Amino acid sequence: MDGCEDKAARLALELKKVPSLLVAYSGGVDSAYLAFAAHRALGERMLAVTALSASYSGRDRELAEACVREFSIPHEFIDTHEVADPRYRANNPDRCFFCKDELFTRLDEMVASRGFSAVAYGVNLDDTGDWRPGQRAARQHHVLTPLLDAEMTKADIRELARRAGLPVWDRPASACLASRIAYGLEVTPERLAAVERGEEALRGLGFRNFRVRHHGNLVRVEIDPEELPQALCLEMANRFVAVFKALGFVYITLDLEGYRRGSLNTHLK
Repeated sequence: MDGCEDKAARLALELKKVPSLLVAYSGGVDSAYLAFAAHRALGERMLAVTALSASYSGRDRELAEACVREFSIPHEFIDTHEVADPRYRANNPDRCFFCKDELFTRLDEMVASRGFSAVAYGVNLDDTGDWRPGQRAARQHHVLTPLLDAEMTKADIRELARRAGLPVWDRPASACLASRIAYGLEVTPERLAAVERGEEALRGLGFRNFRVRHHGNLVRVEIDPEELPQALCLEMANRFVAVFKALGFVYITLDLEGYRRGSLNTHLK
């Protein structure tokens, strides 16, 4: 048994100790593998739950639904209303706390009303190194962290998801749309929609791993360094201008450092 399989066995053992479980499921590789493992361990005694709001893209919804459907994993959508919370909309560096607090409050209500034993989410070992206020909300709500407890890294999870045949095993990381809006700039449905449409346009131009960073009148486009050469030409620059001017931006910039996780958190450190 290799290291990944050993961690998978530890995960399965711990999951089987839980009488029944709600899994916070966004459709990314971490939550998808957790939902898959929980279904194998608990069968119909688990339920994957996806929160729908203005900060969750339509593409994410489609991919999340396709994955659970393919593996017959019990699944439901619920509505969350973090965008209505002025503390969330203020978009201070602790914004993610209010989002996760709303999510886990809704899931706690499901636990109480439907007789589930616990809630779990897909935080992993690599997530402990970045600014993650949502983890504080998870601790306050006593949310289980099975992947972290099994000492799984992102690489472990991707490999196990690949072996399991999960279609999202190599999907680029995809945080909520609000994570693209610069701190201090109010989170509004209009700004979230601009980010979503901008990223759909980049995908249509052939890019795979990127972020549209909203800085008010200015948009900062981050492209994965491996794909950056495709963006560094006049023809693509003109396409970027056409796309983002149509979305209301005045200044269109391409970040020469390329895409990197948590770039808006850099100044916090």
